Amino acid sequence: MSSKVIQTTEELVLPILRNKGLELVDIEYVKEGKNWFLRIYVDKPGGVDITECGEVSEQLSEKLDEVDPIKDPYFLEVSSPGVERPLKKKEDFENNINQNINVKLYEQIDGEKEYEGTLKAFTNDILTIEYKVKTRKKQVEIPYEKVAKARLAVVF
Repeated sequence: MSSKVIQTTEELVLPILRNKGLELVDIEYVKEGKNWFLRIYVDKPGGVDITECGEVSEQLSEKLDEVDPIKDPYFLEVSSPGVERPLKKKEDFENNINQNINVKLYEQIDGEKEYEGTLKAFTNDILTIEYKVKTRKKQVEIPYEKVAKARLAVVF
């Protein structure tokens, strides 16, 4: 059910986003407590504002009402992914070279299942991350298919 809702929502929202010059970052359909939430995360270079999110929400809401893919009551939320946006697609990695990222893995590489550092390269589906161990810089190469979850990381 959840994957069907996400797929249908993606088909409905992509033309709206293309028309506005926005990128689809992620779609979530989750139950929190007794309530269902359909969350759409959108972005563009320089970020999105609340007006753009509101316009997407209005247009998508109309389309969802026409197609009616969700039988239970739900809340529709359209927002920016924030500064620690998820990195899901290969293009996300290609577009964030030299940015700080956090990566969680399906299995250990060099004895670790999580790395945080600078994405130095994404070539042939391999992420190269430079990270620090105490005061020494090290690099790790991570195959894309071993990435369970990745996001931009804010460094203070």
